Amino acid sequence: MPIKKGDKIKVDYTGTLDNGQVFDSSERAGHPLEFEVGAGHIIKGFDNAVIGMNKGEEKEIKLTPEEAYGEVKPELLKKMPKTMLPKEPEPKIGMFLTISTADGHKFPAKIAEIGENDITLDLNHPLAGKTLNFKIKIIEC
Repeated sequence: MPIKKGDKIKVDYTGTLDNGQVFDSSERAGHPLEFEVGAGHIIKGFDNAVIGMNKGEEKEIKLTPEEAYGEVKPELLKKMPKTMLPKEPEPKIGMFLTISTADGHKFPAKIAEIGENDITLDLNHPLAGKTLNFKIKIIEC
């Protein structure tokens, strides 16, 4: 029976960038990805791609940034004083920090620039602006 919105499914997948670099996989996670189709818990393009598939079916998809994590948003580049960072380890461009919000939520932020007195953090999702490729296999539906 073809998959439709509201179905709970399990999929094996491998996600790669256009250069072939694997950024995520169910094998790496150690278990299939389980989610409710159409509930908005995963990226839109992946969610839409499984609709109509059947158990055991495999497919390869290519998602634009709009179908995945969106474009890079310049307004998510934020400057802050260097004094707000811990001294160790020494901050370097490309390093990820964990930022906590006032309500306790935590998320990663990449150091994009280091100035004399301040740093610029990139709060965009690490895969924002990237085209994503997936190999999907429906394990259970």
